Amino acid sequence: MGSPKPQDPGDSTPRRTPSGAQALAWVICGVARVLRAGAVEGPGGLAYTRSTPPRFDNVNHSTSSRFDGVLPSDRPQARVLPLSREVMDSVLVPALDEDGIAPPAFDASADGRARATDNGTLPSGRPGQRRVDLCSDLAIPALARARGELTVKAPGILCGVGVFARALELCDPDAQIEVTGRDGDRVVPGTVVLRVLGRARALLYAERTGLNFVQRLSGIATSTARYVSLCAGRARVLDTRKTTPNLRALEKYAVRCGGGVNHRFGLYDEAMLKNNHVDLAGRPLIEVLRGLRLGLSAGVRITCEARDLAEAGAGVEGDADVVLLDNFTAGELALAVPILRASARGRSRPLEIEASGGITEENVAAVAASGVDRISVGALTHSVTALDLSFYLRPAL
Repeated sequence: MGSPKPQDPGDSTPRRTPSGAQALAWVICGVARVLRAGAVEGPGGLAYTRSTPPRFDNVNHSTSSRFDGVLPSDRPQARVLPLSREVMDSVLVPALDEDGIAPPAFDASADGRARATDNGTLPSGRPGQRRVDLCSDLAIPALARARGELTVKAPGILCGVGVFARALELCDPDAQIEVTGRDGDRVVPGTVVLRVLGRARALLYAERTGLNFVQRLSGIATSTARYVSLCAGRARVLDTRKTTPNLRALEKYAVRCGGGVNHRFGLYDEAMLKNNHVDLAGRPLIEVLRGLRLGLSAGVRITCEARDLAEAGAGVEGDADVVLLDNFTAGELALAVPILRASARGRSRPLEIEASGGITEENVAAVAASGVDRISVGALTHSVTALDLSFYLRPAL
């Protein structure tokens, strides 16, 4: 636990806020830190390595809280590493700025811990921009303190409680936060997953931003868990790159918390030969695929998208690691899978067969039963329904 940081109790004071360019830079830098940390695909999907678990100043991790990894009950071998503070800040700071909130953690002065003053200048003498909550700053006394509880209102899989805690900490570095829930937990209505004691205004500042993240991420984890359950271990469930801009790291983390596996993170970590590539290259699929194999190192995985059995056969012959059967029905998959596996006998590289396109909760069980190894579902992240949670506040007497 770090020592408490000096804090001006008047939270309505002017603050230095990030410009649009600065906010974008924080997002880019945060993602860059993730990429530099390294990513490896294992049983639990794409795991971002980090030397130490993230710590939140003034956050009490109870014995039931785990930020050193998530072990989903239905995938005990799939260790999910936690989100780093840098990744969380890269999305939380711009999100808070949308509400006009400049987190104290990013106020600047010679020692990096300055607080803006009532006359609109920072302690260093440089001008600051006044950012206010028009309601909270007038209705709530500056010194008022409050207690809050983050409570689940619908059954599902929890994800993003650490992001919610970090939002609170950014708005009130001196808040006392107890995280009682765990990302990856199956939760029911009435479950309290976080408690906090802090400055009333600051808790109101953080409320909506924090809820937006924990509700969306929990919705993704919950949806993923349903697909995983319907597959009953016959095929792995993967996400896609159809994610919310700038939230990919968080949303792919939520998929892992739901028991799913991450597909490639971007265009750089795995080659995927799609229909548009072949059409624009103006050459047969197998020629383009062989050119990729020659041009890439042996350690780079190649996925080849196929619109029909002929293209799938070319993918096998061209040494693709994964042949993605796009928009095949469950019946068509059942016919194609044994043919492709027979064609792959004697290859030096193992073959995985993936189903994608038109996958829903209604047909995913039949698709899994067709014999494919993996099923990618864009709806996990692009059509998610948020899980209902509420942040209940009361005065701290």
